[in-house]
Amino acid sequence: MNLTNRCTNRCSFCVRQMTDGLGGADNLWLEKEPSVEEVMKELERQRAYEYEELIFCGYGEPSIRLNDVLEISRRVKDKADIKIRMNTNGLADRIHGKRTAPMLEGLIDRVSVSLNEADAESYNELCLPEFGVSSFDSILAYIKDVKSFVQETTVSVVGCIPADHIERCRQIAAELGVGFKVR
Repeated sequence: MNLTNRCTNRCSFCVRQMTDGLGGADNLWLEKEPSVEEVMKELERQRAYEYEELIFCGYGEPSIRLNDVLEISRRVKDKADIKIRMNTNGLADRIHGKRTAPMLEGLIDRVSVSLNEADAESYNELCLPEFGVSSFDSILAYIKDVKSFVQETTVSVVGCIPADHIERCRQIAAELGVGFKVR
């Protein structure tokens, strides 16, 4: 589910920097952010309650609209037993100025955090976060926190970074006790 075009990062590798669409979608840019009601109607139209998993992702950072993510998740969970995942840059606490992981409990089943680099300076160069070099430590803190409130936490990295950086990220995930995925 693509809820926003807004993102706190300007990742050099991000597909949104290169194309308007992806997969079967010609254009993922939203003309306007959908309301919770509009999302719920579209989920009904798409028969989404029959899916195994719903994913908050897209051309923007879903945690920017965290309250709406949670409300949509609450309504979906009231109707069906579907796993819900949020793909995130892990900066929700910085975005909202407060601890957000406890808010996910019982609503978001899986969180995939895009770590993308193994140290703060490399992350800052690759992802260009609006919060600067301190973003990396904020992401690590978020991963440590969120794993206590969701069933499954995974760290992901892009395959375009050097192999030794991927391996260091894999080690970070292992040290944090979370899953790891190269995408």
